[in-house]
Amino acid sequence: MSGDLERFFWSNDGPIVHKWLHYFPIYERYFGAFKGKPVRFLEIGVSKGGSLDMWRSYFGPEAVIFGIDIDPNCAEFDGRSGAVRIGSQDDPEFLAKVVEEMGGLDLVLDDGSHHSRHIRKSLDTLFPLLSDGGVYMIEDLHAAYWPSFGGGYRRPSSFMEVVKVMIDDMHHWYHSRGEKVQATAGGLSGLHVHDSITVLEKQALSRPAHAQRGRN
Repeated sequence: MSGDLERFFWSNDGPIVHKWLHYFPIYERYFGAFKGKPVRFLEIGVSKGGSLDMWRSYFGPEAVIFGIDIDPNCAEFDGRSGAVRIGSQDDPEFLAKVVEEMGGLDLVLDDGSHHSRHIRKSLDTLFPLLSDGGVYMIEDLHAAYWPSFGGGYRRPSSFMEVVKVMIDDMHHWYHSRGEKVQATAGGLSGLHVHDSITVLEKQALSRPAHAQRGRN
């Protein structure tokens, strides 16, 4: 077992948690620094409700934890380990209202519809609202290769093609095409791609500088 999250998973006898097992060390790698802190965490996709219990156990009592889902049946989990709000991840007004209620946003985990256009719509709304030093994680991106989820191999509508554009955007200092993904412009300090997961790190950026020191 890789850490606290996987230990919770294997001992869970509450509501269902459904996860690919290789996700757990990735969660620990990027979310570990926020354990035990008053972090503001938003999970897109509540499903069977068990993941909210997992995140509460992991982040601790001071964390502000919200989950959103389009399924009204998920309202039954409101107040169990966090707040649950019913609405769509591709509704900017709904998302902004949830973040306002949270008092801000430090971490996002998109485990929602997995449709590429929904992922992009959420990113366009939420990444600009993310705090400096925040982390935006999108999982189950294998679906971006499936036409039934609006994706496909190298298909322009696939969110994986957006990820490739963001790599170019991070290096806009060195080419003349500018930044194409406006939601992350000027604030994407790191981009990490794992099997089915992409992680975006946010930090206000300034032009890179270089220097030399020492004797010739």
